[in-house]
Amino acid sequence: MSGIVPTCMSRGAARAWMLVRWVVPVIALTLVALALPARAAPAIDYDPGRSDELRECDQHQYRGRIDPARRCYSQLLEIAEPMVQAESAWALGDLRRANELFRAITQRDERAVRPRVRWARLFLQTHQYAEAAALLREAQALDPDDPLAKLGLARLFTERFEGEARPLIESALEQDGELIEAHLLLARMALEENRQSRAEESLARAARIASRRQWPALEIHTLRAALERARDRRPDRWVERVLAENPHYGAVYEQLAHFEIMQRRYREADTLLRQAVEVQPDLWSAHAELGLNLLRLGQVEEARTHLVRAYSGDPYRPTIVNTLRLLDRMEQFEVASRVVTIGSERVEIRTRLHGSEAAVLGPYILDLAREGVVAFSQRYGFVPREPITIELYPDHDDFAVRVAALPGIGLLGVTFGYVLAMDSPAARSRGEFHWGSTLWHELAHVFTLEATDHHVPRWLSEGISVFEEWRTGPTPGVVVPPEAIAALHDGRLLPVSDLDAGFIRPSYPNQVQVSYVQAGLVCLFIEQRWGVERLVALLRQFARAGKQPTSAAAIEATFEISPQAFDQQFESFVRQRFAGLLAGLDTWQRQYDTALKAVREQRWADAVEPARRATQLYPEHTGPDSPALLLARALDGLNRRQEAIEAMEAYRAAGGWDPDALRQLADWLEQAGRGAQRTALLQAINYADPFDARQHLQLGELLLTEQRARESLREFEALLILNPHDPAPAHFGAARALRALGESEPSRRRLLEALASAPHYKPAQALLLQLIQERTGNE
Repeated sequence: MSGIVPTCMSRGAARAWMLVRWVVPVIALTLVALALPARAAPAIDYDPGRSDELRECDQHQYRGRIDPARRCYSQLLEIAEPMVQAESAWALGDLRRANELFRAITQRDERAVRPRVRWARLFLQTHQYAEAAALLREAQALDPDDPLAKLGLARLFTERFEGEARPLIESALEQDGELIEAHLLLARMALEENRQSRAEESLARAARIASRRQWPALEIHTLRAALERARDRRPDRWVERVLAENPHYGAVYEQLAHFEIMQRRYREADTLLRQAVEVQPDLWSAHAELGLNLLRLGQVEEARTHLVRAYSGDPYRPTIVNTLRLLDRMEQFEVASRVVTIGSERVEIRTRLHGSEAAVLGPYILDLAREGVVAFSQRYGFVPREPITIELYPDHDDFAVRVAALPGIGLLGVTFGYVLAMDSPAARSRGEFHWGSTLWHELAHVFTLEATDHHVPRWLSEGISVFEEWRTGPTPGVVVPPEAIAALHDGRLLPVSDLDAGFIRPSYPNQVQVSYVQAGLVCLFIEQRWGVERLVALLRQFARAGKQPTSAAAIEATFEISPQAFDQQFESFVRQRFAGLLAGLDTWQRQYDTALKAVREQRWADAVEPARRATQLYPEHTGPDSPALLLARALDGLNRRQEAIEAMEAYRAAGGWDPDALRQLADWLEQAGRGAQRTALLQAINYADPFDARQHLQLGELLLTEQRARESLREFEALLILNPHDPAPAHFGAARALRALGESEPSRRRLLEALASAPHYKPAQALLLQLIQERTGNE
């Protein structure tokens, strides 16, 4: 996921496709425990049922007249009816009292709809989505046609980047076209999806309603400022109008930063967030977002400063608390680096790894990253200008906190520019994801983002990363999961010019992962139709200074065809590539089910032909229980080992990487006398499952036999770090590798360590005797 690119839902995540709706906080919040400052009050409340007495207080609040606003709400809190009291407590930031008042109102009237809707909004403000959703569903059960309940759910879905928001908004507007919040939600979603014309239309409607009703236009002007920035124009006139209306409205800069972050422009967001807290020093949400954004930029200590400041004013916000806890745990991480020379340029690669994993993973990460930096620099004509930092987290929750509250993110990896964060292989069940492919995917994002100053569209950045996994990564092969085939079959692929929407706000289950695959297939289509140079040329469309093109304009300029013609040619390409499968999906399913059942029952002869047919129809299926694996197992069960090896090699060539399956293939290759191929295979497995001790021992011995002593030493060192039950073979292997490298004294020490752990270990005794004899002979 370049970051914030769902990321990254890489091919390495084939077994873990997932859409994160919201990061579950480490701490549990209850409104009963909250008592936040006045700034926690809603910014602009467009509820048409809001009482006139509340609106009188609101006018002070919206104009930045905080003391008069507090006095006004405080008076209502003492004399008004219960609903107004609840709203006043909320506006004052006394969420505990507001919560108790709303609860009492709903208990007195079990069929009251409006109190439930308003109570749900209180939960929404504190990001307690489950509680908010429950209340809104209760309200809908009482009155299915209530437009404000629909709008509340739409707000919830919008904040969680779920596709169900738009139908609810449209339904609410059919009932009441004057719901200004509905138009603003549509504008906000359109801006997040880079649909500028739609945003403009919705904002124009909202402005007309606000003018007629004489409601404040702060949010309208803010979104118009965001629209100007999206069009590469200065937003100053709209910002000035906001600050003229309320000089303390820091949210204008905070919201502008939000849209920059959505487009992965973190440096621009940094400037805006600093302006937000300058205008409104107690805007704790902006301090929190500034801290998180500084982490994206790799500025850890300054990030901590702003997060602590945010915590001082809002100690209950989950993202603040969790991130501060993570920063404390990051003190256990170790930093290492390597410099790569590319022509006359030097690029530093840094790793930040937990101390328990640094020694094992660090060398593999640095080697793979070096290969990626060299390859991508050459292909895309861009050399990184800053150090690249790679962070791996052995605790999945820590990684989730690192990228908390980001839209549509598959929790495997995220690239923020020159900072790359991802799960370590220890964070997931063994064999669940291919960490090497994920790293390769994220490294490609560094180049597509930085080469274009973060102007590359989300779909193209993701598409190139998927394409590079398929073509050049540590496990190459075009992998297309069943969800993508189903979407192709049902005609649910998006036009390329609208493909970003599939990542940001999916309209059906699995659309995020389908969009990843579609974007990769678009890049594959470009390579096969025009050559990879044209794919690079498309990327460079977004690297030019000045006004940035839309995806449609860039496609037309690069390929000299209309976007519609491009979509038609792409559709033809994918339908032709998968023609056999699309025409025989039912046949494939029957053959696959038959083979799977036969293998599970060990009826090997009955499994071979259906497994072979299923593999022929769908070789890109390399996930769990791949038909190619079923075929290999059945053939081996029939003692047809050579054919089983061929089936397994075809599986690997198609992108399959299951560690247990590849270890089985390695054993078969050894038995077949194909040791050199076995070495390469075991090395590849390290990028999927690097914590298998037996694997490191086997690989260390093989590399030593092939006179690759430096690589062999790394394997024995990794084995020792994994703390094997019997360390003698690891010490002995390291001793021989060091001896081959001409390092006599370190070799002798390792040999003595082998004998110290196992005094009767005969291979070590023999080598020690040989060393003594050599030394005696030399004397």
